[in-house]
Amino acid sequence: MNTINKQPLQQFTHLELIAKQVVEGFITGLHKSPFHGFSVEFAEHRLYNKGESTKHIDWKLFGRTDKLFIKRYEEETNLRCHLIIDNSSSMYFPVLDEKSNKLNKITFSVYCAAALIELLKRQRDAVGMSLFSDKVDFFAPAKSSSLHHKMLFHELEKLIQPHDVNVHKKTSAIEALHQIAEAIHKRSLVIIFSDMMDSKANSEELFSALQHLKHKKHEVILFHVTDKEKELDFDFDNRPYRFIDMETGEELKLNPSEIKDTYQNSMAEYKKELMLKCGQYKIDFVEADINQGFEHVLMPYLVKRTRML
Repeated sequence: MNTINKQPLQQFTHLELIAKQVVEGFITGLHKSPFHGFSVEFAEHRLYNKGESTKHIDWKLFGRTDKLFIKRYEEETNLRCHLIIDNSSSMYFPVLDEKSNKLNKITFSVYCAAALIELLKRQRDAVGMSLFSDKVDFFAPAKSSSLHHKMLFHELEKLIQPHDVNVHKKTSAIEALHQIAEAIHKRSLVIIFSDMMDSKANSEELFSALQHLKHKKHEVILFHVTDKEKELDFDFDNRPYRFIDMETGEELKLNPSEIKDTYQNSMAEYKKELMLKCGQYKIDFVEADINQGFEHVLMPYLVKRTRML
């Protein structure tokens, strides 16, 4: 009777295996897209920019892909990337039971971050990570070693363990982003996963914290993580509900139809302001609906990385 060798499986955590599956699926998808060929070679090549010298064009790769790529020297291959994940209580919406196969905002963000670590590892890039709620809960500078990757996956695994919804952790993105901006010493690609549910009264301070990252010469992508159906569209049945603020525990009983228009207008206004400020500061703003695929996160990363190198 044949036996299964479990040793190769045991060297990977559950999250690592998911990340590998997501990345493999993403790369397979790239072969069917305008990025065909890029997915296999993007660790050793970069897209040719019009006006550059043709001296280092890889003509063999051009023959296979019909696209112009420049052979990249070793020192060009290294990018520093820093992942920032909002771990406040609002990120645990919607509240899921253990049998649910759906994602909430924190699980979606963790899976995306894990897939990005896998991509960065394949590209031989250095990756660091920060977690924040009402303070910076975790910080690790960018490194590229296998041991470092294991440690990051371990910290991410903690975020998707069963969570006590009665523990209320508020968002304080303002102070956290200022601290993280000061702590990242070398120019990096900074990727933020957050629902940006900080107090709207502090919107100017919040935008100032985002600007701080740009002031430090970092390239920034902000993934605005939401459950679009519930949090933006406010799509609820026409019946009474009990709404609970996950960061304060405050409760409110009402029929959603009574406030739907006002709520939608308020959220749309805030998102518009956020997008305008990001545009002003040259921060890439990407809507990340947890009910959509991971490629909506991985593709903007890939495009940004191509522009940086």
